[in-house]
Amino acid sequence: MTKKVFIETYGCQMNVYDSELVKSILTDNKFAITPIEDQADIVMLNTCSVRDNANRKIYNRVHEIKQKKADSLIGILGCMATNFKTDLLDKKGLKIDFIAGPDSYKTLPTLLSSLLKTGEKQYDVTLSEFETYSDISPSRKDGINAWIAIMRGCNNFCTFCVVPYTRGRERSRDPFNIVEEVKQLVKEGYKQVTLLGQNVNSYKSDDYDFTDLVKMVSDVEGIERIRYTSPHPKDYPEKLIKLMTERDNICNQIHMPLQAGNDRILHKMNRTYTKQEFLDLVKQIRSINPKMALSTDIILGFPTETEEEFQDTIDVVKQVEFDSAFIFKYSERPNTRAAMKFPDDVSEETKKDRIIRLNDIQNEISLKKNEALIGSTQEVLIEELKTKKSENEIQGRTDCNRIVILDKNDEKIGDKVFCKIIGASRNVLKGIVR
Repeated sequence: MTKKVFIETYGCQMNVYDSELVKSILTDNKFAITPIEDQADIVMLNTCSVRDNANRKIYNRVHEIKQKKADSLIGILGCMATNFKTDLLDKKGLKIDFIAGPDSYKTLPTLLSSLLKTGEKQYDVTLSEFETYSDISPSRKDGINAWIAIMRGCNNFCTFCVVPYTRGRERSRDPFNIVEEVKQLVKEGYKQVTLLGQNVNSYKSDDYDFTDLVKMVSDVEGIERIRYTSPHPKDYPEKLIKLMTERDNICNQIHMPLQAGNDRILHKMNRTYTKQEFLDLVKQIRSINPKMALSTDIILGFPTETEEEFQDTIDVVKQVEFDSAFIFKYSERPNTRAAMKFPDDVSEETKKDRIIRLNDIQNEISLKKNEALIGSTQEVLIEELKTKKSENEIQGRTDCNRIVILDKNDEKIGDKVFCKIIGASRNVLKGIVR
């Protein structure tokens, strides 16, 4: 009898893409995907291992699943599988039946067949120097945006990050293979693609670099919006900024992780740029394209960070005026260089205080930037035919990735509409169709 599989995804967009790969691999091998957990024979949790609470959430989730349906088989996929293999399989009371790392998804049908036949726990967390899944067509949900992983792994070895150890070294897909995927997505009705990589500007395939790839994707007839995430400040190319400015279908938005604003902390993080180099990059971006929206990631309370050094981060945030920022407290991750070399000596109380203060500053900046758009006309790509608050509202995004709420009329998902902005909060804009 065909076994039904339920997949739950945590963490980054790369995990969303990987879950789409897994669904395709399983359906090609006569497993059935179900969106209803209670109907599943097998539950897979595609995990993240970036922050500590992610691990606790998965442990609690496993217990919850087993309590509801004791005979369900449970598997852990993704970064947590690679980073915590022994704990996951041997932890007392944690009833996990199989695990598979990010480079091992093609072995899932074999792992599951062996598990069903023998009843013995199965695992494969082998890291590959070559696997890019370029021969797998992801099983995507209907929508307007498709994630496309253009490369896998990371060579940066930021001291706080576990990704190089859980996803292996960088390797890039063939650009023509990516372009063919984009062409197929256009045929299927997708209007937007988001190119994914741990450091997309490290993309390299033969003589093609990331800017070359973005230009090739931009040339695909019918693709209306192109986004990408995430680049690294250390090697962001000027020619990419110019290409984005020249091409109407490449969105004027860059997510550029800062992480910290102090040179000593940046060095301890192994970020390989200085505060001034980051500010100079922002200046260069805005001199070429003043309309470019910038978002960022920031980590507070990295080991030994002083109040004076935290003030350097505040200074960068105030100078740059990011459109939005994802701000996190430092969380020690096992097997990272920071965990092995630097005691987590900044108190939880201090971290909480800093995150509140920096969020307050960023919220003021985000509100100011959104309020400055009141009265302007924005082109919005419709993504949802309802909002969290109302069935009578719809929402979409601007080129610069701002959410816009509109009253519902006859619009459909994927429509582009021009609207006048009539209101703003720090997170969303309110518009009326012109």
